[in-house]
Amino acid sequence: MQLLKKFHLPAPVFAVTAMLFWGLSFIWSSVLLKYYQPITIIFIRLIISTAFLFAIIHFFWQDEKIQKKDFKLICLSALFNPFLYFLCENYGLKYSTPTIASVIIAMIPVFSPLIAFITMKEKLLPVNFLGIFISFTGIIIMLMTPNLSLAADIRGILFLSGAVLTSLFYSVTLRKLTAKYSAIVIIAYQNLIGIVLFLPLFLLFEFRSTVQVPLTGEIIISMLSLAIFASSVSFVFFAHSVKLLGISKSNIYSNLIPVFTAGFSYFLLSETFSIQKIAGIALVIGGVYLSERTKRFH
Repeated sequence: MQLLKKFHLPAPVFAVTAMLFWGLSFIWSSVLLKYYQPITIIFIRLIISTAFLFAIIHFFWQDEKIQKKDFKLICLSALFNPFLYFLCENYGLKYSTPTIASVIIAMIPVFSPLIAFITMKEKLLPVNFLGIFISFTGIIIMLMTPNLSLAADIRGILFLSGAVLTSLFYSVTLRKLTAKYSAIVIIAYQNLIGIVLFLPLFLLFEFRSTVQVPLTGEIIISMLSLAIFASSVSFVFFAHSVKLLGISKSNIYSNLIPVFTAGFSYFLLSETFSIQKIAGIALVIGGVYLSERTKRFH
């Protein structure tokens, strides 16, 4: 983080920039899904991101390594994220739209208090339930058509719900690791383990189809952007904002992810937005915001 201090930027700039890149990640992934299957995208993304992060650690970071006694914990956290989370997120995105995917993923901060209550006995306030209810209402509005049929593929909804669930379990393991190690070191090792986990799946199911796809400028730009900005820079920036603002205040900015994704989807992917979808997005973001603000002031 010493390198970031040289820029002397306000703390919110780091948080907003991280959310901007995470919002764009749904756009870049959607572009790549036109050419590759989800496992290929994740596998290549992790290789580039891991190389980038370890290069930063080598040149700009202190000598920090994972202790042997924490190896099982880092492996478990890597199983949840990037392995299970990215599998669910990318397959969910394959069967939905960037906006729907980002809005469902934005439910993660809403359910965090439930996991904290179950695993760490943290107090759960009534307004947390209100935030969950409001956000769920927004999700239902977005996913239903006027004739009460699903507006999105059920497979996409189930995969994205799986991404939310695995992210919540991941947060439990991450909380223990951040007490001992810096964020960039944790993420670098998790991505490295993720490469090992994805390698057999890539070779078995997608290697042949992947090598048949000719590289284009769109593929290269989208993959590099996804790996460097969404998988690397965003995590470092967010970790720095947590250091400056704290966890609760930094999490407030996660409400911007669906907003960024929706905006870029409209301008770059020509995704259409009905009044119903806009209302659903507003309710989801409002529910998350209400839950987070309440945690700040209690």
